[in-house]
Amino acid sequence: MNISKAKIQIKNAVRAYLSRDANGDYVIPTEKQRPVLLIGPPGIGKTAVMEQIASELGIGIMAYSMTHHTRQSAIGLPFISHRKYNGVEYDVTEYTMSEIIASIYDLMEETGVREGILFLDEINCVSETLAPLMLQLLQYKVFGRHRIPDGWIITAAGNPPEYNDSVREFDIVTLDRVKKIDVEPDYEAWKGYAAGAGIHPAVTAFLDGRRDRFYSVETTVSGRRIVTPRGWEDLSGMLRLYEQNSIDADRDLMIQYLQDPETASEFAVYYDLYRKYQSEYPVSDILSGKYSEEIRQRAAEAGFDEVYTLTGLLLERVKEDVRDCLDELHSAEKLREYIHEYKSSADDQTSPSENMDRIAARVRDELAAAAKAGSISRNERAVMRKTADMLTDLAMKISRVSGYDESFDMIRNSYSEIVRNINDEVSVSRGNMSGLIKFAEDCWGDGREMLLIVTELTADPSCVDFIYRFGCEEYFRHNESLLTGEIKSRIDEKLAELELYTNSGETGTDHTGGRF
Repeated sequence: MNISKAKIQIKNAVRAYLSRDANGDYVIPTEKQRPVLLIGPPGIGKTAVMEQIASELGIGIMAYSMTHHTRQSAIGLPFISHRKYNGVEYDVTEYTMSEIIASIYDLMEETGVREGILFLDEINCVSETLAPLMLQLLQYKVFGRHRIPDGWIITAAGNPPEYNDSVREFDIVTLDRVKKIDVEPDYEAWKGYAAGAGIHPAVTAFLDGRRDRFYSVETTVSGRRIVTPRGWEDLSGMLRLYEQNSIDADRDLMIQYLQDPETASEFAVYYDLYRKYQSEYPVSDILSGKYSEEIRQRAAEAGFDEVYTLTGLLLERVKEDVRDCLDELHSAEKLREYIHEYKSSADDQTSPSENMDRIAARVRDELAAAAKAGSISRNERAVMRKTADMLTDLAMKISRVSGYDESFDMIRNSYSEIVRNINDEVSVSRGNMSGLIKFAEDCWGDGREMLLIVTELTADPSCVDFIYRFGCEEYFRHNESLLTGEIKSRIDEKLAELELYTNSGETGTDHTGGRF
């Protein structure tokens, strides 16, 4: 199966393992919980999937690469203990706690997270001395004499033998005690991940047309050629940094991440074209409807590669605007919750600014703990950080007032200003989305270009969230006319899963959900 389907299977298993009965006990006892064993080629996102599951379920994660561990770090160091049996004293060898298990307890103490995922990567590549301990862990949930804490689910990952000469096969007894999931590279699955991970649009646009370049691990007469999703994602991040710092990215950079000369060369050529079109097409003017007839004519008569690249540029700007807008919205929604807390905790012993500073400090502490535990996504971290900053800003503003009544008025005015700014951002983002579709209508009508745009918007979780909150007349019109049959059915199912709602979102409406 692909990595997206594997993620669903693993997430469902973790949720089932953490289910409790009426007495608060785990329905499936720890010793009966089969560890999840994920087997697949390197670089397809096995570690990323575990991190996503932990953040989505709000639980901790402790990840280890088992190739870095020795028998001593896994099982602990030996020491002599004195015991008395039938009145006779004996010297007995015992072991200190495993570094791995100790780290779980440390994380629990530092963050307050009581449940989580212990993820052991490259588990089938451990040394000969460590192999029996890994089998013991998978079968009995113990390292030496120390058990994995209740509420912590064991997941593991490894590579098939054809990708690693040091792979060890698991015996039948062990395999009969795990949930084994085999995964294969799948571009469609990865593209869904890419939409939320901010993968550079040049990467996804290139791979949309050349999917055979997405993944390749082979040995040739001139050496090994390796192209993986991990390589594409790492290159994506570097491309963004190069662009921010006005550094030219050429084939020499590409081949450092795409270790196949042909793939690196093809992408380098495409990226040059992408940058060329980026400079020649005025994206902001196009989305605002201020483009010239010359631009419209050029786009209408452009070849497939140019059109594909142009739509990618326009879609990326729309998606970025939507993500930024939703981040501001979610931060304001969180801020409103903390303002309610501020009002309910007002007292004569604490000044208004001290009260607000206390709440801001607690939010930052919660953010730090969640980030350390791995129980929060990158996007959620950004929202919490923004919320904490807004709380600190409010604390500074109300430091000039003497009483709570005056602070309430000041906070209400500040919050109203935040709402007005969000309304403006919503209007701009919705206008850009409409502008994208109108430009496509003007240039290409209801052809494949329009289908591509509507499909891409529908596949992006942030865009779907935005559309169903605030609407987009042009999107709904083309959604109904273009997305038919099996594609429309799949999209409707996805929307039902997301449980999104519609909101007319007229300018002036408080999109954060109401007054405080």
